Amino acid sequence: MAWMLLIVAGLLEVVWAYCMKVSDGFSKLTPSILTIVFMIASFALLSYAMKSLPLGTAYTVWTGIGAVGSFILGIVVLGEPANAMRMLAAVLIISGLVLMKLSSS
Repeated sequence: MAWMLLIVAGLLEVVWAYCMKVSDGFSKLTPSILTIVFMIASFALLSYAMKSLPLGTAYTVWTGIGAVGSFILGIVVLGEPANAMRMLAAVLIISGLVLMKLSSS
């Protein structure tokens, strides 16, 4: 159950990061409010997952899901560049996430 909560928390991190981007520096009300709501939800789920997962594992996976998810969303939705170096960085992050999962008991 902790892993599911952690995955959802990571996905919510992607949502709040996107909302923050479209809030245009918190100058648009609706995306600004959504940023805060999804941020609180993401942190809450992360804290529940940390009750049974090691700090390093939980935080690394949460951050990694957020980073890679935001990277993919940026490319697909916002038209950000997908060059070889950025793709390699994403693959390395995903590799680290898999290793963290495999190393946890």
